[in-house]
Amino acid sequence: MRTRSCLVSLQVALFAACAAGSPATVAPPIPAALNPVGETLVGTVRARGVQIYECRARRDSTGAEWAFVAPEADLFDERGVPVGTHDAGPRWHADDGSKIIGTVQASSAAPRAGSIPWLFAENPFDRGAGRFAAVTSVQRIDTAGGTPPDTGCTPDQLGQNIRVPYSAIYTMYSK
Repeated sequence: MRTRSCLVSLQVALFAACAAGSPATVAPPIPAALNPVGETLVGTVRARGVQIYECRARRDSTGAEWAFVAPEADLFDERGVPVGTHDAGPRWHADDGSKIIGTVQASSAAPRAGSIPWLFAENPFDRGAGRFAAVTSVQRIDTAGGTPPDTGCTPDQLGQNIRVPYSAIYTMYSK
């Protein structure tokens, strides 16, 4: 009887654990330097694309290295619907014609190894009417990938580009 009672208790515990699902993943905290002050969240988009790097001679003349050129990504809303693009500047373009031209104010190493840094950019420029019209700052978080190869490039690769896949979340704020 005791064995059966233990088995029933074990089954109930397993059922409860399965019903509860797996434990939620805790997101790493966002560094204070990347948080907007006195602004309100107005939107979030996900980016999927590439970070483009070019093989260039090192400034100290000791070989070659991958130098950042630009991002190239598509932006998606919370339902996965395409809403715009992201490119050099940094700039974010909405399909409705509004845009953000950011000036990076702060960055922080990404918690995930091999991922581009998290950042905070202000948007002091005219944004036009539309989805991004009210956006005064952008926070890049939850980055995955996008860093150049650790091995660097060789002098015979000078001028060549590589495109490294990445994803990120861009949270947008307004004053």
